[in-house]
Amino acid sequence: MEPLWEIGDNADMDSPPLTIVTGATRGIGAAVTRRLLAQGWTVYGCYLRNRRAADAFAADVADLPGQFVPVKANVAKEADLILLVESAVHEHGGPIRGLVLNAASGVLRPLAEQTRKHWDWTMDINAWGAIHLAQLARPHMADGSSIVGLSSPGAVRAIPDYGSVGVSKAAIEAAMRQLAFEWGPAGIRVNTVRAGLVPTDALNHFPDRDALEAETRARTPLGRLVEPDDVAAAVAFLLGDDARAITGTTLVVDGGAAILS
Repeated sequence: MEPLWEIGDNADMDSPPLTIVTGATRGIGAAVTRRLLAQGWTVYGCYLRNRRAADAFAADVADLPGQFVPVKANVAKEADLILLVESAVHEHGGPIRGLVLNAASGVLRPLAEQTRKHWDWTMDINAWGAIHLAQLARPHMADGSSIVGLSSPGAVRAIPDYGSVGVSKAAIEAAMRQLAFEWGPAGIRVNTVRAGLVPTDALNHFPDRDALEAETRARTPLGRLVEPDDVAAAVAFLLGDDARAITGTTLVVDGGAAILS
């Protein structure tokens, strides 16, 4: 393994902390990015295709204290991940303090009907892409850095049509535990946030969004769905110094829905 980031002439230890967020301009990723920017972080956020939407998001957060840098990157492609990390490190001039593994995709159908193409697409983006990005970022992370992976209830329970997506989320949770064990001696913390049902555009791909939201709300003790900002608050906490003794865990943010499932 390459040595940790060495502070050189171009690094300013007083500069804002640097983080990378995948899937940074939509849904939960956008909420995470916005919260970190409000706290003064520099965020290199990747998006998959829509440059116009990324630019619009960048303009929307321009007045926040932190700096947002959009980077077009497919997390399933190694060259894109290398570009993302190198852009962040070399342009910012300092170590990576935070890494948020949020980008996700997948084909919604029963696991028994998944094809190899569906499986590879889902696992490459949701699992291997996240793990490989962490590998690439590792040489540029030092004591006090933090990694947060995003998961969902499908990691631990069966959900209709969730198929390989649920498997990929279980893989993320297992991978974050393993990296917490392996990188803990270097002072790098690794955790997962398992978000409940969050009303974002991603839900539009489910066959009956309204019924899914109603059913989830009915069995949630808090009586409401989890909002993107709820998840972003948990991610920001795990990235920060207040969570300096927390690693290898999965923080469930679901309004208590799992209690009755």
